[in-house]
Amino acid sequence: MAHPSLEKSIIALGPWLATPAGNYVRTWEQARLDVLTADIFGFNAMQIGLPQINALQANRMTNKWLSDTCMPSDAASGNAVPVVVVHDFADLPFASHSLDLVVLPHVLEFAAEPHQVLREVERVLIPEGQVIVCGFNPASLWGLRQVAGRLSGAHFLPQDGEFISLPRLKDWLKLLNMEVNRGHFGCYAPPCTMEKWLSRFSFMEKAGDRWWPYLGAVYIVQAIKRVKGMRLIGPVWSKQAAKAAPQGVPATNKIHKHIR
Repeated sequence: MAHPSLEKSIIALGPWLATPAGNYVRTWEQARLDVLTADIFGFNAMQIGLPQINALQANRMTNKWLSDTCMPSDAASGNAVPVVVVHDFADLPFASHSLDLVVLPHVLEFAAEPHQVLREVERVLIPEGQVIVCGFNPASLWGLRQVAGRLSGAHFLPQDGEFISLPRLKDWLKLLNMEVNRGHFGCYAPPCTMEKWLSRFSFMEKAGDRWWPYLGAVYIVQAIKRVKGMRLIGPVWSKQAAKAAPQGVPATNKIHKHIR
């Protein structure tokens, strides 16, 4: 049986993404994820949860998977990658240091132990591996609408989500030796439920990105796993060494370029 909190994310957030507001968020996140993942290289990439977003479609790694707590239906999933069914995202069935990229689209907000999920991601990532996290921003008009909805009972966003502020997320990443590399805010339109009103407020995307960049409804954070004491292996070159080097170099002194 899947973890209760993770099951809620599948039940609540999936159908919400089919609403006008959800489609607005999904379109922005898909475009941003395509840009971020296109230039991340390696061998193994994993998307955890939310099959309604194909977070790895622009990535060019050889092996790509979707991990979820159940098999997504064809109608709910736009992914064309193999699915790995897991019991709990806080206990991933992958070897340590085995993945180059992990994408978490709104998974932490519906996990009972979001920090433990991040710990598992840190464990399975290789040194210098990357993680991308998507989340709703509580410090936004949408966050305020959600707070008001909890008081009145008229929820705008899925009610089971515990939205994580960006400073809090950065603190968690820092504790796990993950260095934030990039961050983006988006979806600056007011929390409207009708598509025509969301379209009328489309001009706020450019205005918000310029004048109030930290008040977007959603954010995407990209971080790199750093390992203390680790140094990249590569050929050592200096003018002095070049002068001292003989004409012929034995083949046994050559270093393979693909050492990871």
